[in-house]
Amino acid sequence: MPRSSRKEPAAPPAPVTVTVCRGCCCGVAAKYPGVDHVGQVERLRAGVGAAGKVRVVDCLDVCDHANVVVVGPSAQGRRAGGRPVWLGWVFQDDMVDDITAWVRAGGPGVVEAPGVLDLQAFEVSRRVREGLPEQAG
Repeated sequence: MPRSSRKEPAAPPAPVTVTVCRGCCCGVAAKYPGVDHVGQVERLRAGVGAAGKVRVVDCLDVCDHANVVVVGPSAQGRRAGGRPVWLGWVFQDDMVDDITAWVRAGGPGVVEAPGVLDLQAFEVSRRVREGLPEQAG
């Protein structure tokens, strides 16, 4: 069968991915009353816009750090050595604003996280990382 001379279109570069835990502990009003959990996700989606994608997952298995958000690097950020950054205790609007500003600026591997987010960052075990959905860990 003859091969077509047409080239397949290149896949779009992978954007920064923001994974938001909303399972057993994260995003639960009974555990964290007074936090607008639904509003946080809407605020992240609006703030990230076309610079990335926001996805909600059921549980990231790091409940001691609830509310958890993972910022995964774009393809460019990964090539530059960026790795997913795990952020815990994301309750305040200013934290959400810092996350969205970081994503719009390029995210992990492209630019450093705003200083306040360093206080929220934590490491996860390999067991947790390996059990996660694609691109969260």
